[in-house]
Amino acid sequence: MTLLLSKMQNFNSISAYNSINSGQVFLWRKYEDYWYGIDGQDILKISNSGKITSYKKKQTDFFRKKDNMSKIIKSITKDQTTKNAVKRYLGLRITQQDPFQCLISFIVSSNSNIPKIKQSLENICVKFGDKVKFDNQEFFLFPKPQNISQASIVDLQDCGVGYRAKFIKEAANLVWSKKIDFENLKKSNYAEAKKTICTIPGVGNKVADCVLLFSLNKLEAFPLDRWMVRILEKYYDENFKINTKTITEKQYNILHQKIVNYFGPFAGYAQQFLFKMERENYKKKWL
Repeated sequence: MTLLLSKMQNFNSISAYNSINSGQVFLWRKYEDYWYGIDGQDILKISNSGKITSYKKKQTDFFRKKDNMSKIIKSITKDQTTKNAVKRYLGLRITQQDPFQCLISFIVSSNSNIPKIKQSLENICVKFGDKVKFDNQEFFLFPKPQNISQASIVDLQDCGVGYRAKFIKEAANLVWSKKIDFENLKKSNYAEAKKTICTIPGVGNKVADCVLLFSLNKLEAFPLDRWMVRILEKYYDENFKINTKTITEKQYNILHQKIVNYFGPFAGYAQQFLFKMERENYKKKWL
């Protein structure tokens, strides 16, 4: 930790570029020196240092400034791999997104890639969201749950979401009817919140962990997809001993517990640094 501790003054820095281009969000674009992104019923304008201006003039902690980053980084840097990832992408933050948008985004993300996810979500916003102007630019807000709930399956499929259309509509209906209450889920512990999120059609362990991590304050969530399994096999074979390419629900839960035991209660931050580093190593596209 000596090298990292010598950079203590940088622990609280925020890199909008690293945070936005890390697989957490999709409805963002760069214009001149700023990032602009849809966050539910708001538009956020963000400088690369993390300064935020809100279309709705709301206060937001999108980059979780209250997180104790020195404590978090000390907790997750258990080995040279995570130390290297943190050093390369210092300033990467877990985002605190609009939960409904986050839920729909990661349902859409199943078995897809970032450019296609982005396009499908943009189509959904144009078709079902409200058009607004901000900084002389045109944006479409993310649709309210009611709007998507009342949409037809065909109209949703026209947005490019394929078989996920039914899941998107059912998820929106559960949120609109308050059967899924995000404010209560924020107050629940990780296990209780995950159990509830996984009752939504089309939501499995990985999608649930993304929603928990990126919008519901559950920093122990550690989304496991084929990228993360590959990373764990490559760098942590001795620690976690993954012997199968397909992970059952039981195996997912066992592996998650091992990961939390190793990285600690902020394991989700370790996941983001490792995911960012490996995709950059492979020069994969972001936004």
